[in-house]
Amino acid sequence: MAMSRDEIFSEVQEVLVDALGVDDDEVTDNATLMGDLGAESIDFLDIVFRLEKAFDIKIPREELFPAESLMNEADFVENGKLTEKGLTALKDAMPHTDLSGFESDPDINKLGDLFTVSSVVNFIDMKLNGA
Repeated sequence: MAMSRDEIFSEVQEVLVDALGVDDDEVTDNATLMGDLGAESIDFLDIVFRLEKAFDIKIPREELFPAESLMNEADFVENGKLTEKGLTALKDAMPHTDLSGFESDPDINKLGDLFTVSSVVNFIDMKLNGA
């Protein structure tokens, strides 16, 4: 059953409020899961589990949050930044995420900022509606 972006956002918002103990009004499109909402690595497992339940879909963790696996590739990271090859892999892995800001300064310490509420909503939208 296709869902609108607003319906998906509402459901994702509820999941994040429950998983992270934040308020509804903190879960905005541009909020980052780690920086703004205080998510830690361990929370991502819980978030994935809750999203699977809420939307009745299977989500491989590395599909929604691929950055960790990319960091372990030697030729993807150099001097604390993603290489051209790493950026290409990230784009392929995260078509649901706007990487335009990150590309200008692909500092691996900023990878967490890519996980926004909007990117999660886009991901679910792609999964459900094949967009």
